[in-house]
Amino acid sequence: MKIGVLGLQGGVYEHVYMLRRAFQELGWQGEAVVVKKPQHLHGLDGIIVPGGESTTIGIVARRIGLLEPLRDAVKEGLPAFGTCAGAVMLAAKARDRVVGEKSQPLIGAMSIEVIRNYFGRQRESFEVDLEVEGVEGRFRGVFIRSPAIVKAEGDAKIISWLKSGDSLVGVAAIQGPHLATSFHPELTGDTRIHKLWLQNIKR
Repeated sequence: MKIGVLGLQGGVYEHVYMLRRAFQELGWQGEAVVVKKPQHLHGLDGIIVPGGESTTIGIVARRIGLLEPLRDAVKEGLPAFGTCAGAVMLAAKARDRVVGEKSQPLIGAMSIEVIRNYFGRQRESFEVDLEVEGVEGRFRGVFIRSPAIVKAEGDAKIISWLKSGDSLVGVAAIQGPHLATSFHPELTGDTRIHKLWLQNIKR
């Protein structure tokens, strides 16, 4: 199994490390590679879109000619896992908590709607224990300028919820081979979310 990590911004090498650990723990032969050019998409069994700033990731990917091939590959069935900004990139619709609708390049492979920066800016970062469907026990979610998943349609399904004020919002969603998390599992040292996705796409 060969998994790519989009290498334009964010926790790229943290994901590479977690993938290597996950392969080892699962007892699988696997390779984790960094994707920076369209040709790097060839031969992948899946791709991770890390956190960072979703608008910047989209603009840079478009500028270097990677956005369209990546979008086409994912929409044609390449499994994708997006964390934080990566979850925004995978969403069909994204808006900002403060400025509302915002035009930005998206992959748009999941039938979910997200609100960027839902939980606040950098200084409002936090950690919390979450229940995630398919993961035994609680998972420590690290939230840094994170989005919320406010709608899932079709066969998209929210698999983790978090109470925020008077609202209950989604923080993880799955749709076929695609997974989106509002939080950063690559920053925890806990491979269970990565393994959840890998096991899902190997079936």
